[in-house]
Amino acid sequence: MYDLLIKNGLLVLPEQMLHGDIAVKDGKIAAIAPRLEGGAAKTVDARHCYVLPGMVDVHMHISEPGRTEWEGYATGTQAMAAGGTTSYVEMPLNTLPATIDLASLEIKRQAAKDQNYVDYVFFGGLVPHNLNDLKALSQAGVAAFKAFVATCGSNKPGDFKDVNDYELYTGMQILAETGDLLVVHCENAAITDELGRKAKAEGKTLVSDYVASRPIFTEVEAVRRVLYFAEQTGCRVHIAHCSCHEAVEAVLEAQARGVDASFESCPHYLLLATEDLDAIGAKAKCSPPIRDRAHQQKMWQLLEAGVLDIIGSDHSPCTPDLKADPNAFKAWGGISGCQNSVDAMFDAAVKQRNISPVTLMNALATRPANRFGLIDKGALSLGKDGDIVILDPNQSYTVTADKLLYKNKISAYEGWEIGCRITHTFLRGREIYTLEGGIAGGAQGKPARLLKQL
Repeated sequence: MYDLLIKNGLLVLPEQMLHGDIAVKDGKIAAIAPRLEGGAAKTVDARHCYVLPGMVDVHMHISEPGRTEWEGYATGTQAMAAGGTTSYVEMPLNTLPATIDLASLEIKRQAAKDQNYVDYVFFGGLVPHNLNDLKALSQAGVAAFKAFVATCGSNKPGDFKDVNDYELYTGMQILAETGDLLVVHCENAAITDELGRKAKAEGKTLVSDYVASRPIFTEVEAVRRVLYFAEQTGCRVHIAHCSCHEAVEAVLEAQARGVDASFESCPHYLLLATEDLDAIGAKAKCSPPIRDRAHQQKMWQLLEAGVLDIIGSDHSPCTPDLKADPNAFKAWGGISGCQNSVDAMFDAAVKQRNISPVTLMNALATRPANRFGLIDKGALSLGKDGDIVILDPNQSYTVTADKLLYKNKISAYEGWEIGCRITHTFLRGREIYTLEGGIAGGAQGKPARLLKQL
């Protein structure tokens, strides 16, 4: 007797698609076959639907504690569940205090306890003053570390801070010893800061003006610098939110030299273009900024070729007042998007461009789980957690604020028509969302197992 049996679906497996059935027992995927016999406590007919692995979002910002009014665990993870994400790695910044030592990690763990609707693990931060804390954070079980070489943070006590080159180099030496993965936000701080100041002094206010103040070369230069430091130190490195093909190509060149490097992009770099931004406004402001249609097309080509390693949401929410300033340079730079990472990308990739669902789900689930060591996640494979999403490609809907589950109902995709719908999300075989009934059950999320903890 299975706990869950999903029948008659188009299963998106790690290397192929299969028309058939999938079953979960004791939280784990127990059987996959064209036809499974036997009973189940719950049976779902997925006829004419795709059956996907739950997204593994390795770039997610929850702002609790300290800025819980931006996004809390309950609201953020309900949005993830509705959007087909079943596990995530939480960034160490936007909370107060930032997760940069054992004390702040424990604060984070206590805040997260019994509030998550999906499974989770934590980042630790690499900041100027915590080099002596990195080994302890590693031993305490953070999944990876995050650093900024772009300017970040505020004057508020406990907020995150960017590192200079020496601090980055020294931190990389330490993380090379521990074997931890370092994720880096790559933009040249000195140039982007000065270009931004110049644009503001000239009275420029549009989102497109903001994009122009952070040109592609400032991202690519920082990517190449970080990769070179990784090559010199032996640190495993992951380049966050690549907005352009030039940044991706820099990582591929480093990989060819033997550097242990990976990268991610985000849905907004594939779904939006600079030419769209002034009409959308500050809801579409982020850093690195969204590039023009020519670069967007190059990113789609990389995804179609299976080269685009990982896609993470970079869900970075805030309160409406922080997006309300008509001057784009003063508005908060972050996009709320986790509720539409899977369906909007499936529509744009599979339905509109005929990209293989296997290719897409490798980027959304399988490769992120593998790179960040979430050993039970990321694939419809025997023995993996029963984290399963059913998506109906024959339904469509319009994104409206009232249907968003974020604490603040803000989305750059508001008004978009999406040509598919998530109808069910299961976490370890338990139903946590249905299109008909909404969020199901309580907060069942728990810390995910990591390879480094074995």
